Amino acid sequence: MKKNKSKRKLASVLLVMLSIIILMTSCSNANGGKDKPGAGEDTIKIGGLAPLTGNVSVYGIAVNNAVKLAIDEVNAAGGLLGKKVDYIVYDEKGDSVEATNAYNRLVNDDKIVALIGDVTSGPTIAVAQRAARDNMPMITASGTAADITKQGPNVFRACFIDEVQGDLMAAFMGKNLKLKKAAVLYNVSDNYSQGLTDAFVARCKVEGIEVVAEENYSDGDKDFKTQLTRIAAANPEVLYVPNYYNDNIMIVRQAKQVGLDVAFMGGDGWDGVLSENVIGSDKNDADGSYFTNHYAPDDPNEALQSFLSAYREAYNMEAVSFAALGYDAARMMMQAIEEAGSTDSQAIVDAMKNIKFEGITGNITFDENNNPIKTVSIISIVDGEYTLFAKMQSDD
Repeated sequence: MKKNKSKRKLASVLLVMLSIIILMTSCSNANGGKDKPGAGEDTIKIGGLAPLTGNVSVYGIAVNNAVKLAIDEVNAAGGLLGKKVDYIVYDEKGDSVEATNAYNRLVNDDKIVALIGDVTSGPTIAVAQRAARDNMPMITASGTAADITKQGPNVFRACFIDEVQGDLMAAFMGKNLKLKKAAVLYNVSDNYSQGLTDAFVARCKVEGIEVVAEENYSDGDKDFKTQLTRIAAANPEVLYVPNYYNDNIMIVRQAKQVGLDVAFMGGDGWDGVLSENVIGSDKNDADGSYFTNHYAPDDPNEALQSFLSAYREAYNMEAVSFAALGYDAARMMMQAIEEAGSTDSQAIVDAMKNIKFEGITGNITFDENNNPIKTVSIISIVDGEYTLFAKMQSDD
């Protein structure tokens, strides 16, 4: 009888000790361990957000395609920290509310350890506000609004900012083209368009360029002839059009209809304007235009050309700059995770801040605001083709 009691007592003690060990291990993993839940036994989960449908889906599809390409390459080479990377992406349709809801799903349900997204500035700012609370390592490939990286020290970008684009294009106009009279037609409803305009006008003053007309329009407008007629009367040498490709080609065509024969300039939103579904069969309509961009397809850089070939083979289409940025953003985040040696959020953020990355859109380090210091390409459109015209440094 005593012997049975002793056995039961010993079993109870062992059960208590086992429970304590399990509890301590669980606490260690939750609080003191280096890995987050998204780094399961076999995979590291990285989230993605992009407009895969809607008005700016050309950009979202390009970024998403390139991110998948980069992750497939890493997985084929053995993965990350010895694990396969699991990429989970949601279509946010170009909407900030959709993007925020999708981000919450990635964090709460999918347990991601890092985020590549969003694509355009509005949804990216909305998501960055949430990501900052979570200290989620986040990089946008193409969100250019200055406020994005101001949301938190965990938020990075692969692209240069609106201020850089507008500033450098005015400098290019004055110093390279030696032109002195500019006009602007921008979308007053869009943060991207407004940001480029502000920077362009400010640098024009520095360069001694006279801005003879500033006109605007609102989202959804299709007829710009009234504004263009007033601009033509001011006799500019350049029309700065810092908008997205669909609006840009309509403005260029309507400008010619009202007799406005000038050089057109803009930002990276012009990339895609030569796509057949945008410009149609009249590819020469955009000839004589210049825009700032993150790369030029005719740049002989070997790594860039290798990417363009791989993208073409994988998707049977040509890569636009948003694809090149998506590829760099994904490779940069994965390099940071590898250099961090874990999926701990702060370790990844610290690795990103100190990264030295050799990308296809340029070699990148980050400034104190998590914005990249890199090369800016000036693209000209000649005979219906994008052509590298000049390169400038983003911190010039």
